[in-house]
Amino acid sequence: MTLTVGFDLDMTLIDSRPGIRACYLALSERTGTYIDADLAVTRLGPPLVEELVNWFPADEVAAMADLYREMYPVIAITTTPAMDGAREAIAAVRAAGGRTMVVTAKYEPNAKLHLAHLGIEPDVVVGDLWAEQKAEALSEYGAGVYVGDHVGDVRGARTAGALSVAVATGPCPADELRAAGADVVLDDLSAFPAWLDGYREASRA
Repeated sequence: MTLTVGFDLDMTLIDSRPGIRACYLALSERTGTYIDADLAVTRLGPPLVEELVNWFPADEVAAMADLYREMYPVIAITTTPAMDGAREAIAAVRAAGGRTMVVTAKYEPNAKLHLAHLGIEPDVVVGDLWAEQKAEALSEYGAGVYVGDHVGDVRGARTAGALSVAVATGPCPADELRAAGADVVLDDLSAFPAWLDGYREASRA
């Protein structure tokens, strides 16, 4: 079977905090509603609407999410860098003859804009899935490994029966990721190629 490795996006492959912060500030200015953007970017991972409900009445959240997503490409894409080791992690899977996919809670068109801007080219991109929902895409494409930074990513991997590789680069510290059931916890993606080599050797053995 072909090795298929899935990756989360925000705080796994990209440091989306600067762009998201700027977009929240712009949304706040446009709507006249206070949003603590510095706080919001400390809890990235869950879907956008789960953050917006903290700042807008429930009956306005869907419209605010649409407005945010509309503003996002102009404000957030060019200010968002790749995480350390992101390109190398994708390249390591390719060098092993494997396929890569990105499975993210982010709005899929904006996820694709980020990846294109940074020159990161996974084989598959699936957006708008969070936590256990991510198992739908991981299972559909036969992913054996899923890499993410949030306990929700751990749950998604485990629901799909995939190996959960967690990186402690997002809002969840290493101990929390382990407690959630991560099979492997790395400091960041820079450690992923060496881990993948060891994983493949063990699998062959």
